[in-house]
Amino acid sequence: MASVLQRISQIKQPRGGYLPLALFDCTSLADEFIISDQENIGKGLIGTAVDYLYRFICTHDAERAFSVSLLGAREIKEKERAMALLNSISGLDDLSIINACKLTGYDVCFRSSISRYVPVENILPNAETIQNIRVMVNRCKRYFDVHRPIVKFEVTFPGGYTAKVDSGDADFITTNTLWDLKTSVAKPTSLNTLQLFMYYLLSERSFGFGIDYVEKIGIFNPRRNESYLLDVLQISPEITATVNRDVLGTDDKFPIPFPRFL
Repeated sequence: MASVLQRISQIKQPRGGYLPLALFDCTSLADEFIISDQENIGKGLIGTAVDYLYRFICTHDAERAFSVSLLGAREIKEKERAMALLNSISGLDDLSIINACKLTGYDVCFRSSISRYVPVENILPNAETIQNIRVMVNRCKRYFDVHRPIVKFEVTFPGGYTAKVDSGDADFITTNTLWDLKTSVAKPTSLNTLQLFMYYLLSERSFGFGIDYVEKIGIFNPRRNESYLLDVLQISPEITATVNRDVLGTDDKFPIPFPRFL
């Protein structure tokens, strides 16, 4: 069995992908901020820090927002150091962002392998990186506060996983939309859209993942300050059946959005 991301790596998609980005409505958002290209830590680490800091800003629950980081720290017996970093995160000031970057450095110990761990004391974001993270978190907050308030973070799919895909979680859901957060420099790829599509199909099988039904799926990229939205009714039944069969390994053919608890 595999996670959603692991399963995607095993799949050869048709040209353009199962769910081409052209199907999505793209909205570019304008503000006065410019993202610097002088970052000095990895893009993946930055993306995780943005994700967790945004969760913290929304929920005021640092331990929940950085829960995976704490699990990683426990794997290498550095829970006490991780808690000290956690307790120093209070907002989007420089010190909080620096310590958030350090803390997310533990994620790899839980999500991947201890052998890939880099001592967190060596994670030292420069001023440009700190400001970029601050801008991206604020863009997330501004977009979702105004347009689509968050209903739930860390979206799992109880009862929805399959023999081929036994884990995977979307970033958050709003009242009718399942979202994934990306901070890449480039536009979403066919891998990203398949990931989101798989989350949607898992949600259709799930008995209690957070909301009654999903009307849209979306990607928000605060680095590019762009959102990508797709009404699930625009997805062809044939593609749905193919991905259910060939990717998820189920016999579900034509799931459509409907309230689960009528």
